[in-house]
Amino acid sequence: MSNRSATVLLDTVLPQATLAQNALLVVGGSLLVALCAQVSVPLPFSPVPVTGQTFAVLLLGATLGARRGAAALLLYLAEGAAGLPVFAPGGLPGVARLAGPTGGYLLAFPAAAFLVGRLAEKLPRRWWTWLGAALAAEAVILAAGTAWLALLTQASWMEAAPLGAWPFLPGSLAKAALVALCLPASWWAVERNRLRDS
Repeated sequence: MSNRSATVLLDTVLPQATLAQNALLVVGGSLLVALCAQVSVPLPFSPVPVTGQTFAVLLLGATLGARRGAAALLLYLAEGAAGLPVFAPGGLPGVARLAGPTGGYLLAFPAAAFLVGRLAEKLPRRWWTWLGAALAAEAVILAAGTAWLALLTQASWMEAAPLGAWPFLPGSLAKAALVALCLPASWWAVERNRLRDS
């Protein structure tokens, strides 16, 4: 695998993407997050479920890049705020979801996608750099979500952490590791295809 600091996967696949193609990528990215949101496991001790959303956030940032990834997540939030059924099942509908217990996590998604995308754009293409980028983005999501829970419950961050951060650490590690495994395989397939076509 290349050790170059390089662009993200989609910029290699579509180096001259048109405005229409970028728009389709952003819309498709928002729909991927909506689909992954339907994988939701409620926790009896927390108002925050375990969902597949954050995996999609990490994957979009790492493959689409910072700007397209963040745009896809902003569109996703707009879709949910407008009342479309894109958020995880259960909970408050529409814009009320953003003010509810999971609002901090949701609002952190664009920043997390931007962060992992920017790091993927700048760092060498190695599994450990992707793992570090994914973990940094997961930390942003968990910190924002826990801070929002603390604000809603008028608790300290450390009092809110057992509800909003600690239970999600194993899943966050697993999702980051999955991204770090998926990306090398994707790059290998793209580079192999380019060599075959050249």
